[in-house]
Amino acid sequence: MASTKLTRTPSTTTAVDAWTFSVWLKRSSTGTSHDICSGRNNTDGGNNQSTFSFDANDNLYFDVYNGGSIVVKFITNRKFRDLNFWYHIVLDFDSSTAGARSASDRMKVWVNGIRETSFSTEVQSGADQETNFCQQNDCPIAIGANSGLRTATYNGLMSHINYVAGVGYPASYFGETDATTGIWKPKGFSGSYGTNGFFLKFENSGSMGTDSSGNGNNFTVNGTPTQTVDNPTNVFATLNPLLDVYAVGTYSNGNLGLTGTGSTNFGGCSMPVSKGKWYVEVKATTVSGSYPIIGVIDAQSSKRRDDTYFVGADINTNNPSGFAVFSNGDIYHNNSNSYGNLTTTYTSGDIIGMALDMDSATKTLAFYKNGTLETTINLDDPPNGSYIFCSAIYATASSAKADWNFGNGYFGTTAVSSATTDESGLGIFEYTVPSGYYALCTKNINEQEYA
Repeated sequence: MASTKLTRTPSTTTAVDAWTFSVWLKRSSTGTSHDICSGRNNTDGGNNQSTFSFDANDNLYFDVYNGGSIVVKFITNRKFRDLNFWYHIVLDFDSSTAGARSASDRMKVWVNGIRETSFSTEVQSGADQETNFCQQNDCPIAIGANSGLRTATYNGLMSHINYVAGVGYPASYFGETDATTGIWKPKGFSGSYGTNGFFLKFENSGSMGTDSSGNGNNFTVNGTPTQTVDNPTNVFATLNPLLDVYAVGTYSNGNLGLTGTGSTNFGGCSMPVSKGKWYVEVKATTVSGSYPIIGVIDAQSSKRRDDTYFVGADINTNNPSGFAVFSNGDIYHNNSNSYGNLTTTYTSGDIIGMALDMDSATKTLAFYKNGTLETTINLDDPPNGSYIFCSAIYATASSAKADWNFGNGYFGTTAVSSATTDESGLGIFEYTVPSGYYALCTKNINEQEYA
């Protein structure tokens, strides 16, 4: 959600001492504070407020101020640094006398169906504690940001946000283990949401704040949240900022954009492939000199840590690992630009499609420019068994930018105009996908890699 947020101010006060907050989320960066949801009393200078976030150390964090003092707080020992994975997090709170929970159980935290029990800080609630969290009259709620003065906006994806007013429920009310895969997955909540409860599915791209609980507790959209097909049951590839590289570029839009930073930047895909036929699109949003360059590299190549390296520049007669095209049309491999070339150059705004065939006896990579096939090259077998799609920006081209579409249907925040689909119908692309090729997502990988 990055710089966007959803806001709502309840008009009534209900169930102040018991509630459940359930969210599926996929982070896009680490090492900074990200507020997931917050609520506060706007009339008392912040003396009564609550904040649910990732802290700067990548721990889950929740606190409640009441009368200017902390009355509920936890910080997990566990760190949440996986940027390619959806987490299901449930805050299960009930301090009511009627709930009759023991003092050590009034606040429970669940992650992917398992209760979190290891905390560096744990301050459990007193009885009948107000929390100013999503259910009080004239106390604004913010999702994806702070409702007060903090600017720690959430950076990543969110899905299936359930808030139940009046009852604290465990994670099993909102998720379940898939009988076939053993993976924790969403399930529909079937109980009552209570007066101030809500359910945000984000299924209407024109009205992302729509409440689907039946209560009509809709949120106001601030900024421009982007809808994506990446979701907890089918995860799409992104660029991976956690790769060991010489210098990390500037990532944007859920790690689908890479901009140079004045150093040699490499961006590699989060999903290596050793089998199957795969199609991706890359928009050369800003071309500077010959960059961004676009191609594939052996998934375990150490060359991405070289400050003078560009994909295709490594010299290794037995196992050269990279193939990439420059904006002048040259295709580099084994430190030579004589391996092939596009029929034309590309410039800012052009879209380069790549179709990677890992099934044929001779592996191939086809390059397309704005939907037209330019050339097909033969690849070596990857030295370590798999390739990743990648882009690179050399230090002298710090303004160069590449925006990737692995099937999400966007370049940056701009939706594709034609919305053609891959062989499975799961991926959304600007141009016609070659017959038999698939978008890079977990459902397709399960079919292609493990068939």
